[in-house]
Amino acid sequence: MENNIRNFCIIAHIDHGKSTLADRFLELTKTVEDRKMKEQLLDQMELERERGITIKLQPVRMKYKLVESRKSKVESQDKIHNSEYILNLIDTPGHVDFTYEVSRSLAAAEGAVLLVDATKGIQAQTLANLYLALDQDLVIIPVVNKIDLKNAMTEKVTAEISELLGVDPEEVIQISAKRGTNIEEVLKAVVEKVPSPKRELEKPLRALVFDSVYDSYKGIIAYVRIVDGQIKPFEKIKMMVAQTETEALEIGVFRPQLEKTDLLQAGEIGYIATGLKEIDKCRVGDTITESKVKSMPLRGSGGQKSKVIEPLPGYKEIKAVVFASIYPTEGGDYLELCVALEKLKLNDAALSFEPESSPSLGRGFKCGFLGMLHLEIITERLSREYDLDLIVTTPSVEYKIIKTDEKEKSIFSPADLPDPSLFQEIREPWAKLEIITPQEYLGQVMSFTENYRVEYKNTDYLTSNRIILTYEIPLSDIIVDFHDGLKGASSGFASLNYELIGYRPGKLIKLDILVAEERVNAFSRIVPEKDASSIRRKTVERLKNLIPRQNFAIAVQAAIGGKIIARETIRPFRKDVTAKLYGGDVTRKRKLLEKQKKGKKRMRSFGRVEIPQEAFVAVLRRE
Repeated sequence: MENNIRNFCIIAHIDHGKSTLADRFLELTKTVEDRKMKEQLLDQMELERERGITIKLQPVRMKYKLVESRKSKVESQDKIHNSEYILNLIDTPGHVDFTYEVSRSLAAAEGAVLLVDATKGIQAQTLANLYLALDQDLVIIPVVNKIDLKNAMTEKVTAEISELLGVDPEEVIQISAKRGTNIEEVLKAVVEKVPSPKRELEKPLRALVFDSVYDSYKGIIAYVRIVDGQIKPFEKIKMMVAQTETEALEIGVFRPQLEKTDLLQAGEIGYIATGLKEIDKCRVGDTITESKVKSMPLRGSGGQKSKVIEPLPGYKEIKAVVFASIYPTEGGDYLELCVALEKLKLNDAALSFEPESSPSLGRGFKCGFLGMLHLEIITERLSREYDLDLIVTTPSVEYKIIKTDEKEKSIFSPADLPDPSLFQEIREPWAKLEIITPQEYLGQVMSFTENYRVEYKNTDYLTSNRIILTYEIPLSDIIVDFHDGLKGASSGFASLNYELIGYRPGKLIKLDILVAEERVNAFSRIVPEKDASSIRRKTVERLKNLIPRQNFAIAVQAAIGGKIIARETIRPFRKDVTAKLYGGDVTRKRKLLEKQKKGKKRMRSFGRVEIPQEAFVAVLRRE
């Protein structure tokens, strides 16, 4: 059938029920056998299932037979009745750190199910994802989930969505994904409202790579949306941006496992096994076309005119905003870490890394992430999937310094900051911060933000009871624990979204930490000059509690430049060497104590202080 394909995705804030709704779709369409069905089926990674969050987008192809005899808005009643449709669903993440995954999903779809939790209402990432979808001109299907819960505010949230989208409240579908209530109504709305993709079968092949994974046998497997033309197995293909030529070893669709097919045509979503082993040769956002496409006559034109085929516009590229260095605890694992990062980079376009070395930590990689959750997920995957023991340095943001010769230089780590005499000023990244909160928590949220270097901009009413607070804030203030603090201040009801707005000069200084009189670059921080006094004291106090005691005393010191400004001492374990004495001259006791003192001095000279991993992030957290 010409118009039986629907491509759509589910977008929502984190923990609003996207994966559960996807499970119900799979059950209703019988895409997965009952015996193979399990919760969060599309969440393939163990880490996703443990945390109950979606990290990676996941496509699936479903067949749905619409048997209801009612007239559709896009097709005649005769065509709708008893027709079978191919539904290509892309399940997307909801956390702000993974917005780049959502942007890729939207680039491959014509419609989006906007899912809102009935117990929480519209939240920040709900709006952010909605605006991304509207920018792509996608059809929006509004849905309220979790209507079965006792604290559900179904009618109130329905009214909020209706007001936000400018639609009739009756168009907002009320469901319970957990219990399966009204799930078929959502699929009917997808069929009726989402337009079928344009199917230009006679044009040369153009396929958008919206994701990819690495297979040791098939090489890079590109997840594609076929925009024009068609492709068969073993055809010669080319990556238009990377200028790489290869052969389509295998093509197929997602059910949700990979299933081979003999043909992929315009409008369909599927995969192409390229056989490529080098990651840079098949990039996410690239366009796959036929091997000879530079000046190709359009099919059906009789060869009279030729046209250069242009690459498809990719999804919006998101730059890394948080940087940290990753080192293997064993120097011999450096190459294994390099290979692991390259493989993760293949299916995580936002991850960036480059080699670096440290006198104390050895060889490692400076990595860029989209936020603290992104950093946490990557390090956890490296540990689990590749069995690596890692040291991760204190996270930082990208600073820019204006040197004395007026040249600008980027600084990704505090350890790279030169002597103050070598630059004129230092600039830090600022972000536009939007906080959505119920009106009853407005006072607590505003009091909480006063603990940070925020600049208040304005307050808007999203609905009669839901408020948007807009601030501007240094990015370094929100990357660590701002989100957790906001949830605490609002009993979990407030949410946030942020985007970079540029760099501003600031009065910033470098704070160094010395452990056992040895500078630890991983603990270095760039901090506001006015806050340095309180930060230095809190930092050494926390490290005193985090670093395990040794058999010798350990000094933990904070320094600015060459000046020590704070110190704490971790007391040593002490054996009572005088316990065996039973009288006699006091000089015997003094001799034993002096001998013990000399032994501890030698131990301090040769002993190594093991610093636990949690210390590197803990030093950043506020009270």
